[in-house]
Amino acid sequence: MPSEAVPDVYAQLADALDRLPNAFPRTRSGVELRILRKIFAPDEAALACLMTGTLEPFEAIAGRAGLPVAEVRRKLFAMAKKGLVWPGKKEGKLLFRLAAFIVGIFEAQVEIMDHELAHLVEEYMAEGGAAGIMKPQPALHRVVPAQGSVKTEWILPYDDVKAMLLAAKSFTVHACICRTEQDSLGGRTCTAPVHNCLTFSPLERPGRADGISREEAMAILDQADDAGLVHTVSNIAEGVSYVCNCCGCCCAILRGITEFGIEKSVARANYVAAIDSGLCTGCGVCVERCQVGAITESSGKSVVSEARCIGCGLCVTGCTHDAVALNKLPEEQAVHPPADYDTWEKERLRDRASALPHGTAP
Repeated sequence: MPSEAVPDVYAQLADALDRLPNAFPRTRSGVELRILRKIFAPDEAALACLMTGTLEPFEAIAGRAGLPVAEVRRKLFAMAKKGLVWPGKKEGKLLFRLAAFIVGIFEAQVEIMDHELAHLVEEYMAEGGAAGIMKPQPALHRVVPAQGSVKTEWILPYDDVKAMLLAAKSFTVHACICRTEQDSLGGRTCTAPVHNCLTFSPLERPGRADGISREEAMAILDQADDAGLVHTVSNIAEGVSYVCNCCGCCCAILRGITEFGIEKSVARANYVAAIDSGLCTGCGVCVERCQVGAITESSGKSVVSEARCIGCGLCVTGCTHDAVALNKLPEEQAVHPPADYDTWEKERLRDRASALPHGTAP
C-alpha cells in the first residue's frame, strides 16, 4: 500500500497565519512557504500551525500537538523570544497565541535578515502579499502627527505620541526591519537611521539589553522628525506599545501607497496639510520631506494633494517660513481608530469576510 502523504506543516502554518485578522495570503509560486522555512524550524512550524489568534494555556496546545506539556512550554518560550508567538496573561496564568506575520513575526527577524530572506519578502509582496495584507480595513498602522505640527487644542490622546511616551515606564529600541531588509538587498536609497523603532510599556521592565530611558526615547523621536520620518503606531486608540519611524522608500506599509497602489495601506491622521502660497518661497523642503509624494512644485510654489496627504505634519515641522499648517478634518471626514486590539481584530475579520464569496471566511 502506498504510504500516506505527510502533511506539509509549512503550508498548514501559512493557512493558520492567513486565518488571523492581519492576513498572510497564499501565492501561486508558494514563495510564502520559503519565507516560513527560513524563519521557523520544522518543529516550531509543526507547533505553530496548531495555534490560533486566541490566547491558550500550555496544556491545550500540548494536547493538540500530542506532546508533553513541559516540552511545549519550553518550545513556546523559545519561540516567543524569536517573535513567532505572543505571550499574554489572564487571571495570573501565562497563555500563548500565534503571532501575526505583519505586524509581528516579520518585524522580529532583524537578526536573521539576509540577502535571501530580503529577496523572498520582496517577491512575496510583489506577488500579492502586499495587497492581501494592506488592503483590508482597518489598516495595520495609523499615522500620528509630528510633534508640534498640530494645534494643541486639536490633539486627541491617540494622536499625541509624546504623551504616550510620558505615560510609559519602560522603553526599548530596535532596528527597523524595513531598512534592514533594504540594506540586505544592497539598494537602499535613503540615509535614514536604522536603529529607531521604539517599544514601550506601562510596566517597569528593568535590566533589558535593549532598554533605554524615556529621555533617550524622546531623543529618538526628535531624530526621526529631523530626518523627515513618519511616526506610525498600531491602529488602535488604547494599548499602543510601539512607534515606528517610517520612510516611503523602505517602509512596507508606506510603500503600499508609494509603490503598490494601495491608497489606504495606512490609516491617515485626521489632519490635512495646507500651504499658504503667499508665504511659500518654493524652497522645496516640504516636497523633499513628504514621504508619500503628496506635495509637488507648481509655478514656483508647493502644492498639496489633499487626497494623498496622510497628515504626518513633516511639511509643517520642516518649513522655516511658517507657510504650512495642518488643518483638522471635518468630523464627517474623520476616521477614528478602533478602541483596542481586540476590537481591531474583530473589525478586520469582518472586513476580510465581506470581501469573500458568501459563506467563506478567512
